[in-house]
Amino acid sequence: MSSKILIIGAGAIGAFYGALLAKAGADVSVVCRSDYEHVKRYGYTINSNDLGRWTFTPSKVLKNAVDFKGTADYVLLCTKVLPGIDLASLIRPAVTDETAIVFIQNGVEIEQEMLTAFPDNEVISGLAFICSNRINSGEILHLAYGHLAIGNLPGFISTKTARLCELFIRSGIECEATENIITRRWQKCIWNAAFNPLSVLSGGLPTLDILRSQETFVRHIMQEIFDIAEACGHRLPDDIIDINIKNTYAMPPYKTSMLLDYENNHLMETEVILGNALRAGRREGIACPHLESVYALMKLRELQLNHLA
Repeated sequence: MSSKILIIGAGAIGAFYGALLAKAGADVSVVCRSDYEHVKRYGYTINSNDLGRWTFTPSKVLKNAVDFKGTADYVLLCTKVLPGIDLASLIRPAVTDETAIVFIQNGVEIEQEMLTAFPDNEVISGLAFICSNRINSGEILHLAYGHLAIGNLPGFISTKTARLCELFIRSGIECEATENIITRRWQKCIWNAAFNPLSVLSGGLPTLDILRSQETFVRHIMQEIFDIAEACGHRLPDDIIDINIKNTYAMPPYKTSMLLDYENNHLMETEVILGNALRAGRREGIACPHLESVYALMKLRELQLNHLA
């Protein structure tokens, strides 16, 4: 019997991974709002540099989780983590006793909301190491990477998590089930804390131009995240900064998710990527002047967006 999966937040990330799960034989439904009419009629078009081009037709296309009927084995939450949004309420109508909750989202120190809201369910934290953009209604462009890391909170691998990992691997994407998923969140923050805000503050420069011009500054931000993570009990690999720099030099031209949000006058994930890391640094007594500066400048940029709204 195929796994029954509901994707909530079926944009650049949710639609791509939902399409892969459907490819692997899962029964995949989606909740989407902005693209609802298009997706209901045409489905999604996935154009991947690595995996080719195909159409993903969800089992059901819904406007709200409350419209989902039956029991979902997994509810995948792939929305952005933004201030003032009650993420638990978005998924609660579709959650039963048998449902595993999977959140594939950016940010550090974001786990407690789901653990508190769903104490009797499996909660699986997920990270997507991917370059993927929504370029039109129902159209997803997958530029590079796609590796997933998933693991149960507070730190183990359940049978359901292993099964989900197997589905992703069967679809042609690399997926790692790990007991150290919170450490991996800090590992991803190494890249996000540098390039997401700098892409906005530079006026939209591609990651390669940022790196060629300001590699030393980028390294300072990364080192501060490294130090904060270690102080929080999450020692990262000694070569993680060099690996991120090398991989970014090799990446195709890419607009970060934060830059796309800024260009579209949308709320940005400043708090979960920068603010949470900075507050953790202050709590642990770690000096992080570069992170402090970038965070302050991003808050001014957000203020500018509010004035334009």
